[in-house]
Amino acid sequence: MTHYFRRKIYMEKFDAIVVGAGTAGCIAAKTIAESGLKVCLIEKSSREHVGEKICGDAIGEHHLTFLGLEKPTSGELEAKIDGMKIYSPDENTVFTVADEDFKGYILNRPLFGKWLLKKADEKGAQIQDNMNFRAPIIEKSTVVGISAKNMKTGQISELRSKVVIDATGYFGMIRKQLPNAFGIDQKIDNEDVEACYREIRQLKNESEDTRYCEIYLSQTSSPGGYTWIFPKGGARVNVGIGALMRKTGYPNPKDQLYSTAFKKPLFKDSTVITGGAWFDPVRRPLDNMVGNGIAIIGDAASLVNPIHGGGIGPSMLSGHFAGKQIIDALNKGEPTKEALWGYNKTYMDTYGKKQGALDIFKIFLLSCSDDDLNYGMNQKLMTEDDLLKASMGDDFHLNITETAKRIFKGIRRVGFLNKLHLTVTMMRELRAHYDTYPTTPNGFEPWRDQTVQLIAQARKKFIE
Repeated sequence: MTHYFRRKIYMEKFDAIVVGAGTAGCIAAKTIAESGLKVCLIEKSSREHVGEKICGDAIGEHHLTFLGLEKPTSGELEAKIDGMKIYSPDENTVFTVADEDFKGYILNRPLFGKWLLKKADEKGAQIQDNMNFRAPIIEKSTVVGISAKNMKTGQISELRSKVVIDATGYFGMIRKQLPNAFGIDQKIDNEDVEACYREIRQLKNESEDTRYCEIYLSQTSSPGGYTWIFPKGGARVNVGIGALMRKTGYPNPKDQLYSTAFKKPLFKDSTVITGGAWFDPVRRPLDNMVGNGIAIIGDAASLVNPIHGGGIGPSMLSGHFAGKQIIDALNKGEPTKEALWGYNKTYMDTYGKKQGALDIFKIFLLSCSDDDLNYGMNQKLMTEDDLLKASMGDDFHLNITETAKRIFKGIRRVGFLNKLHLTVTMMRELRAHYDTYPTTPNGFEPWRDQTVQLIAQARKKFIE
């Protein structure tokens, strides 16, 4: 009898349940709740630990503007950033990328997370913390709720809703338990995942330039990824390294960070404030992020920039787009796959196609040796403008006159130049393909098959 009462099931009904109180989940809950719908936001951590995540802590100012969010003023924004400085492997060449899309802030991530949670709370979302998600409840091929366990009392709750949102981050706890019939990818291949290690360090002296994030490219120290040093103010920095978890093996990112970046004079006599490891899905978005009664957002949907690993902005946008579509679906009827499909279309038309093109650029970078990158950057075979547009997934053109000049410069590395031209062509082709993303589930399967084929072609041409 004791066992029965400890595990007694408690039931409650909502219009929407959001699982995960990260940046995506909080924005989704806020967006839906402010429309007057009944929303439950569940989170495994306690409220005081919301926002504690291992990441680069950077966000573009334009994301806050787009979402209509005022700048928080209670310590959530630790440093103003004007752009990025990207270093060649030999560090002899530095590309300074300064653009509106690269201006923003380095966050105090825990404070920012709690600030977003408060936004959702103020709009009427019911916050249930210390709740461990167990499984989706699926009836008649539709997600109709979840089961969760209170980490303090042991009580199991069966929470019912018209729609459930998976905002559980990289692990995609709901996504992984959906039947194949939902048409949502369950698994993310390791070759599309970066293993990351990061520390917040207190420096002995403030670095000379605190207005730019620094990215260091090197296939030796961070294969398929990069090392970052982001200023946080007060002589503190967010420093880390990411390496793709490729099938052939990958180095331990913590070991790499200690044997490379921390050898720099900047870190002499510095001390560790905090550190930790995490994973980032660095690839195109899930081709489909909705099903009957379910939407996938944030890292759970692989909405991370494949090149610089930024995921906070896209995750917040996905929460907003999904929330708006759910409101529309519930106001008109049932949240079927067809009714929620507009979320797919909106994201793909805005940031999805950029991430898709960047997947191609990532594959190109993987094929380059440090010598290739050194030569390409040192000789300006790829200019800062090229890099800016490429890193945003935007289309860029190498005009004939400029190309001719580059050929003369790159005669010793014609293969590299040819790969660069092929990359431009394939990125353009994939962007054009994303422009044909279907407006309804009809026609989706052929579209996805073509997407998979285009990515496979890039891998075959560059790295296989």
